[in-house]
Amino acid sequence: MRLLFIGGTGNISSACVELALERGHEVTLLNRGRSASPFGSRVEVIVGDRDDPALLKETATARRYEAVVDFVAYEPGQVEAAIGAFAGRVGQYVFISSAAVYLRPSSQPMTTEAAPLGNPFWEYGRKKIACEERLLRARGKQALPVTIVRPSYTYGPTWIPSAVGGHDYTVVDRIRRGQPIISHGDGSSFWVMTFHTDFALGLVGLLGNPQALGEAVHITSDEVRTWDQIYQTSARAAGHEAQLVHVPSDLIAALWPERAGSLLGDKAHSAIFDNGKIKRLVPEYRATVSFAEGIARSVAWFDADPARRTVSDDANRAIDRIIAAQRRAF
Repeated sequence: MRLLFIGGTGNISSACVELALERGHEVTLLNRGRSASPFGSRVEVIVGDRDDPALLKETATARRYEAVVDFVAYEPGQVEAAIGAFAGRVGQYVFISSAAVYLRPSSQPMTTEAAPLGNPFWEYGRKKIACEERLLRARGKQALPVTIVRPSYTYGPTWIPSAVGGHDYTVVDRIRRGQPIISHGDGSSFWVMTFHTDFALGLVGLLGNPQALGEAVHITSDEVRTWDQIYQTSARAAGHEAQLVHVPSDLIAALWPERAGSLLGDKAHSAIFDNGKIKRLVPEYRATVSFAEGIARSVAWFDADPARRTVSDDANRAIDRIIAAQRRAF
């Protein structure tokens, strides 16, 4: 198939491009060229801004793509431009949405794609919902063959997953220096971490799949861990034990407003997903990389080059401030 990836060099998308190439697809990337492509001459690269409607339309009319995967649309205006460019000109338009669209806390033990949508805490989630709604209208009125994909927390070797401290080396650095880290709430809420190559297996399997048209589907791991377990597994991969300080999510949000939406609108609530739909659409799909294995790869990637081990002073100050406030309260 001839595929267009809008984005293509990020945490999630790079694994999807790699798998598509392995399967013999012809891949074009459209991005701003700010990140070096790891794919060399194996891909065609169109350098430009995806927010340029003229460029999108020019790309759509230059050749016919069997599938377009849009990793970097976050605003309704961006999908409006994509509709104008690709409606009637593409076999399938895949919008990468987010599991943050689901209403939390959930009244169901496992989240299916039919669960209610709504996010009163996080504008990111609300905008993704608006994008989904516009695309589904375009499917009927403008003949856009759309598929909506909702990843939850998906990480690759270049990320250290965390609900509070960011995804760079900061949390592992604190663990290795014997400093405490934050586990929100009482640390017992359930969460799912998905390695990016597992996500890619589901995503690439949806491309060119006529049964996926008009559908929304999430792609996650089936492995469920508490946040305390996630942090302790990360610490063990770094050769240490984590000193966890439990802090109410509301207090974290009040003292670190920049993280409030992501925490209160997503990670503060248990999230377990029924992956039956992706397994029906892509029978080969199984998430096979355990979190212990995946986080070990991440720590090894950071350890391989000191230049990768960037630490955020802002995050460190915020973490220390929140932990101090929590300890004063008791």
